[in-house]
Amino acid sequence: MDRKDFLKKSILGTGAVAITAAGAIAASKEENEQVGFNHIPNTNSKVSMNMVLHKADTRGKANHGWLNSFHSFSFANYYNPERMNFGALRVLNDDSILGGTGFGTHPHDNMEIISIPLEGGLRHKDSMGNEQVINEGDVQVMSAGTGIFHSEMNALSDKPTKFFQIWVIPNKRSVTPRYDQITLKRDTKNQFQQILSPSADDAGVWIHQDAWFDLGDFDAETTVSHKVRKSATNGVYIFVIKGSAKINDQELNERDALGIWETPNFDIKVSAGSRVLMMEVPMNV
Repeated sequence: MDRKDFLKKSILGTGAVAITAAGAIAASKEENEQVGFNHIPNTNSKVSMNMVLHKADTRGKANHGWLNSFHSFSFANYYNPERMNFGALRVLNDDSILGGTGFGTHPHDNMEIISIPLEGGLRHKDSMGNEQVINEGDVQVMSAGTGIFHSEMNALSDKPTKFFQIWVIPNKRSVTPRYDQITLKRDTKNQFQQILSPSADDAGVWIHQDAWFDLGDFDAETTVSHKVRKSATNGVYIFVIKGSAKINDQELNERDALGIWETPNFDIKVSAGSRVLMMEVPMNV
């Protein structure tokens, strides 16, 4: 999908405006005049031999009043040619939506879409007949394939819902659309838990791509030796949700990210009180 098609199909470019439960536009004209998008200048990525560093404050930002979003990669009206993707990882949006608002019905096709709520819950409805609420501790995946329509509303009327929406470029186009949702085990501490893979028989949800996601919650300082599943072709994008971590002497703080490739394994030292998401994806797409 080239940039023109991507921008045309992205959430904020397909009529997916904020709506309230009553169906009205959430943000008034006056509110829109006080907010905006892409406030910060494009920043260069810090690239070394086989790593790229994305600090939290270098992400694109979009504040629409009802929606406050940070973009790790180019999305909608945020465009940075150095931040188009990390291999098959195309979108990582860090979203917060006000209570009683959300994304109206909008289309997707030929993309693997993963939603991970961090606080609150999302009320999902799609053209496949699925109507679900995904809450903190859940993981949702949609294979858009030949095309779907869906909406995402804050399931809470009085509190914001915060979540990651992640897009992964599939290795198969025009597949039959599908939906899946799981609730994670909450008793797994101080280690990484696989939450996504290419196989329906493996742990977590699955997608049409040789990708693996691992999520870890740490209440004690821990060093984990991580083995890349397909090191010949894949890289890993490590995103610190909260707390801090260190990889190859590189310090990462909250919402910082480090992409690493051409390595079979690496050690990650995670501080107490941290939460970290690791996304392994093919680099050549």
